[in-house]
Amino acid sequence: MIKLLELVNINIHSKEKIRLENINLTIRQNERIALVGKSGSGKSTLISIANGSLLPTTGNVFWKGRLINNNSNRELSNIGTIWQELFLVEELNVAQNINCGALGKHNFFWSLRNLFGSIDKELCKTCLNSVKLPEEIMYSQISKLSGGQRKRVAIARLLRQEPEIVLADEPFSSLDPLLSRKILELFINQNETGSIRVPGTLLISLHQVELINCFDRVIGLKDGRMLIDQSAKEITNDQLNSLY
Repeated sequence: MIKLLELVNINIHSKEKIRLENINLTIRQNERIALVGKSGSGKSTLISIANGSLLPTTGNVFWKGRLINNNSNRELSNIGTIWQELFLVEELNVAQNINCGALGKHNFFWSLRNLFGSIDKELCKTCLNSVKLPEEIMYSQISKLSGGQRKRVAIARLLRQEPEIVLADEPFSSLDPLLSRKILELFINQNETGSIRVPGTLLISLHQVELINCFDRVIGLKDGRMLIDQSAKEITNDQLNSLY
């Protein structure tokens, strides 16, 4: 399989602690990887390193064989991230926020059109349907939404981005178990969503350990170190318990 992301000899230290130590990780096209570990284990830091938003103290990150920061913004738009903070734009409505996912693939004038009006309505509806949100909220302000609805808008925005890989930091934390599994299955099975391409390569940080059986591979972190890297089918309860 084609190598997409490579983290090589990654270390990141702060004055207070070692945040990541000696991380080597290769993610290949169409791999579905669950990232597990207790709070503070380094999961969020690893995702920030993987998408290039945080620089390591030592080591390198490669996207398709090139140092990640040597890629154009358009190329880096193929790396999609869902943050715990979501980073939705409160002043924009739902449709405008969803369209923000496609900014990296369009020019300045397209961005202006999105700011001052509603564009690509059918694509927005497709993304909303995919995350089980009603089309009627398309013109609602973000501030009017519940926490779970906001999380699903962020996932819809990522679908609109159509990246090649998804890096997600606790994307199901405010969703009920049934809805979490339905949205996860959208990515795992690359379910049809009309004209939107669903990415098939995943690195998803989870606190719902029961979902790891949906993945091909499990990465387990503890105190910034990678203790587990193996097939999800081979993971034992004792291994998981050692992380928590």
